[in-house]
Amino acid sequence: QVHLRESGGGLVQPGGSLRLSCAASASGKLFKRYDIGWYRQAPGKQREPVASITTTNMTSYSESVKGRFTISRDNAKNTAYLRMNSLEPEDTAVYYCVSGEVHNSVFAPIGAWGQGTQVTVSP
Repeated sequence: QVHLRESGGGLVQPGGSLRLSCAASASGKLFKRYDIGWYRQAPGKQREPVASITTTNMTSYSESVKGRFTISRDNAKNTAYLRMNSLEPEDTAVYYCVSGEVHNSVFAPIGAWGQGTQVTVSP
């Protein structure tokens, strides 16, 4: 299993941008073997999928972020990224990354959840 840690969150104004990072720790050599997913959880709401990327760099996005967010990965650095542009107040949430598997275009998390990184979009 690969252990991941999120970073890069913060406070940003509407229309602004952030790039989140998802770095593998001691199990870094395993990183390239896993598909990676980003999720988010807003206050009072359930955790929801945001984007995923396979080991072959196939990407998928939720409708709410399509065209604004970009997921990528750098296996040499054992790190995945989520570039978020045109941020809206509705994007405010704790963002999590997790290892998993994609089957029939559906990402299923199989790794442990980390503590996430807070993204707040506010004037």
